[in-house]
Amino acid sequence: MADLPFDDQADFEAADRGFVAALSPATVRSDGRVVWDSESYSFLAQECPDTAHPSLWRQGQLCVKQGLYEVSDGIYQVRGLDLSNMTLIEGERGVIVVDPLLSVECAAAGLGLYRDQRGDRPVTAVIYTHSHADHFGGVRGVTDGSVPILAPAGFMHHAVSENVYAGTAMNRRATYMYGPALPRSPEGQIGTGLGMTTSTGTISLIPPSKDITRTGQEETLDGVRIVFQLTPGTEAPAEMNFLIPDRRALCMAENATHNQHNILTLRGALVRDARVWSRYLTEAIALFADQADVVFASHHWPTWGHEKIVRFLSQQRDMYAYMHDQTMRMLNKGMTGTEIAEAMRMPPALEQAWHTHGYYGSVSHNVKAIYQRYLGWFDGNPAHLWEHPPIEQARRYVECMGGREGVLAFARRYIDDGDLRFAASLLNHAVFADEHDRQARSMLAEVYTRLGHGAENGTWRNFYLVGALELTGDVVPADLDTTSPELVAALTVEQVFDSLAIRVDGPKAWKESLAIDWLLTDLSQRHRTTLSNGALIHQADPPPQRVDLTLTLTKRQLLGLLTGQSADGIEHEGDMNVLRRLTAVLEGPDPAFAIVTP
Repeated sequence: MADLPFDDQADFEAADRGFVAALSPATVRSDGRVVWDSESYSFLAQECPDTAHPSLWRQGQLCVKQGLYEVSDGIYQVRGLDLSNMTLIEGERGVIVVDPLLSVECAAAGLGLYRDQRGDRPVTAVIYTHSHADHFGGVRGVTDGSVPILAPAGFMHHAVSENVYAGTAMNRRATYMYGPALPRSPEGQIGTGLGMTTSTGTISLIPPSKDITRTGQEETLDGVRIVFQLTPGTEAPAEMNFLIPDRRALCMAENATHNQHNILTLRGALVRDARVWSRYLTEAIALFADQADVVFASHHWPTWGHEKIVRFLSQQRDMYAYMHDQTMRMLNKGMTGTEIAEAMRMPPALEQAWHTHGYYGSVSHNVKAIYQRYLGWFDGNPAHLWEHPPIEQARRYVECMGGREGVLAFARRYIDDGDLRFAASLLNHAVFADEHDRQARSMLAEVYTRLGHGAENGTWRNFYLVGALELTGDVVPADLDTTSPELVAALTVEQVFDSLAIRVDGPKAWKESLAIDWLLTDLSQRHRTTLSNGALIHQADPPPQRVDLTLTLTKRQLLGLLTGQSADGIEHEGDMNVLRRLTAVLEGPDPAFAIVTP
């Protein structure tokens, strides 16, 4: 860390360049509730304290800058009013909005700030660069859907499925990743590296009216010519970059930002493909670098100048390629993911570049993700094939170490020696062996706090500090619900029944056998669900067959039935008790499940 170029102010100059105006006060409210508050991070103006990693503190100082910024002639960005950026491209009649933030309220505030400075220009189109909620959730803050909305092919499937199928677990883990319950202070939450945190307003979704299906596809929106590059499997399953050739401006979506990104986000997601990510960056350089004077993204600040653009994109490319290839080299020598993560050293030239540092992703967990993508959870060692679950394993470890007193004594020794990593492992066993052991919980909270304060990675810091918070208090429920009514309504019928199937309590349904046909009048579709051996099987356009119940309804009525509304007024043929038998074996998810305790 001592060798890092802290005297290099280039990023601060770039982050300030083009500043037009700030939102003042920098708070956004909804029904009297604060959903965004940049003012709470004012402490970042101070010198870095002992409770934060200097490199992460520096990143926080850059990310906290908020307001409207001019990127180039006719292109503006709203930064620091949500986790992501909203870009505004002026056209002949109005303005094209790119990635309208996570929440409706923040998007509306950002558009209002732009209009205060540039006039009351109408929104003439919207572009979603990819399928993560912080890039589409605020869309109803900028449009009612009456304008063209463009997105990469596969956007709707991935935008909805990621947030619904495993949404409860992801949102619970996001509570750790973003740390919304932590105090915003030098001892608490100081950002995520990618931005400060997520807003907590209303998430919306308007389906795109046009898909981008191929690289090189050119579209003209409000007189602005745009050339697209599809990049599926990179930072998102559906993602795209684009060039505005007449303004020599290149948008890299979230494929090249001023940090090392995640190959597997800590909240959980599909494992991303570092090899493909690198190759799409190479393609972007070849396609667009000679036609761009500025590169901007959906997070952080732009980069200006051809030489700097090529260096920035090349270093981002080399970072993902190096992690991928070196992980594979060591994997094929028989090393496990954990061993590779410990052995991996990044090239010195990349270490000296601030934008390759692991503020959001990290070399440690990215390497393990690459290993997981190719070989899965099992490292090949038979001892790890059938291990006891955490509670049973913890009780046995505690017994082997001489009981509770022995474990705590060893843990204190490792804490005093500065080996916080192993102290955390020991104390985790103590807590899982007896979750009511206050001393063990207190000691583990102390260790997590110290690990958090020393972390360069923003999400690691938040994970450690939220873990400490929950060990000494109560479980913090998720305050971000990505299963909003609009996202649920956007599910295909197949996705609706898939989301229903994962709620079936299998053992409870073992002896149930039933079949229901769902005739959806507004879609002119027939679907069949069959409960058999504890599994709910779905068929679209099923063959003629006797079923126990046929329901004739709309998709909206279907969604209502599955969320507990009455079946009154729904036409049916057969035994309605069959529907009650189905709902009786459904189980709701737990949005506040334990993580750092049993």
